[in-house]
Amino acid sequence: MATRRSPRLDKKQAVETALRLLNEVGLDGLSLRAIAKELDVQAPALYWHFKNKQDLLDEMATEMYRRMVARGRPAPDADWRERLLEANRGLRAALLDYRDGAKVFSGTRFTGTEHAERMEAELAALVGAGFTLPQAVRATTTTYLFTLGFVTEEQGVQPLPGERREGFDVAERAARMAAFPLAAAAGADLFQDYDAGFEEGLRLVVEGIEARYRTA
Repeated sequence: MATRRSPRLDKKQAVETALRLLNEVGLDGLSLRAIAKELDVQAPALYWHFKNKQDLLDEMATEMYRRMVARGRPAPDADWRERLLEANRGLRAALLDYRDGAKVFSGTRFTGTEHAERMEAELAALVGAGFTLPQAVRATTTTYLFTLGFVTEEQGVQPLPGERREGFDVAERAARMAAFPLAAAAGADLFQDYDAGFEEGLRLVVEGIEARYRTA
């Protein structure tokens, strides 16, 4: 008979299992009960660490952020534009590692203060370039929200890289919307080549920030 693990299981182990399971079942299928089953423990064992699913999501988002930061940092001499670009490219890459990664990340509260170091550096770069602190905050949050929204929509079509949901065939959509030629043709840009679409959109946001704040 298999020996069951102690209810005081390691919190990091539970979070790593949750992130792995997320890629298999998605956010809707993820539950404390499912994670407990995967770990071969009773569900109450997880309540030592997480009061509810939102507590778990907060810790998952925090771990996702830790892994993102571990991939690399902006060059010390990078200007504010490059910092915003690199930070959001890195965020998108991190979210795309997980099924429903953007949904997990959205609305969560980091459980540690690791994010404060990078946040401080980004705000300092903007303030050092002449932005006021409120402008710097608006610049960083606007690019962040663009990335989060973009990836949410991207993962609605492609839950994981190389995987595509049914119902997003561009040619079929164009035929169905033939009475609206511009909207029909837009599908090629809306639902294909997300890498190019993200890069162009992010640059539009950053250039808009520069146009509004740096020329004022």
